[in-house]
Parts: sequence; C-alpha cells; structure tokens
Amino acid sequence: MSIKYTVIERGEPGVTGGGTKRWYAQVKTDGEMTIDDLVKEIEKFSALSEADIRGVIIALENVIQKELANSKIIRLDKLGSFYPSLSSASAESADKFNVSLIKGAKVNYRPGKRITDALNTVTFTKDR
Repeated sequence: MSIKYTVIERGEPGVTGGGTKRWYAQVKTDGEMTIDDLVKEIEKFSALSEADIRGVIIALENVIQKELANSKIIRLDKLGSFYPSLSSASAESADKFNVSLIKGAKVNYRPGKRITDALNTVTFTKDR
C-alpha cells in the first residue's frame, strides 16, 4: 500500500503576504469508496449477503447519528471512535454564557490502534 502525494508551495501561516514560501507534501487522493464499493469489498471477507451488509452499514450510520446527537462517544473498537464537539464564543463569566454563543457542532474521529498502525507502516509515492 502506498499513499500518493504531490508537492505544493505555501506561505508562512499568519505572515502578511505569505512570508517565505516553502514546499510541502499534500495527499493526492485516488478516487473514493462508495457504500456500493464497501459492500463489495466486505463481501470478500464475510459470509453475509450484499443486502445484509448494506443493511448493517445503513443501520450503523443511523445509530451513530442518533447517539452523537445525544452526546455519546461511539467506540468501534479497532475502527476508532466518533465523538461530538462544539465551538463557541466566550462570555465574561459562566452566568453570562448562553446557548446563543454556541456556533455549531461537529463530529471528530479518532482512529483505533489497527488503523493507526496501518498508517504508520504505509509507504509514499510521488504522483507525477
């Protein structure tokens, strides 16, 4: 397995006009995997039917949505964890804080050990 990358030029963060430009690697994605693609790949490792796999994926998506909206951390063992977070403006004191200062919620993902280990052993190939 190899992650493809390109090299791009970027300025210094926070410096007006960009400061000294430097070159950095950036992942060059190579397509995407849809649910149909995932189902076909999972079928190779499972005795489950296409319909069963698709049903489980859709059910998992529904449960994750519901539980994240209820402030739960979703731990999927070796796959990793999904957890809700939010951003807000500040208030002068806890008493002066109100819900209107909350800007929004998002989902964070923390990979499990197996995924982290896989990425620690990957090689890199420059895309031309």
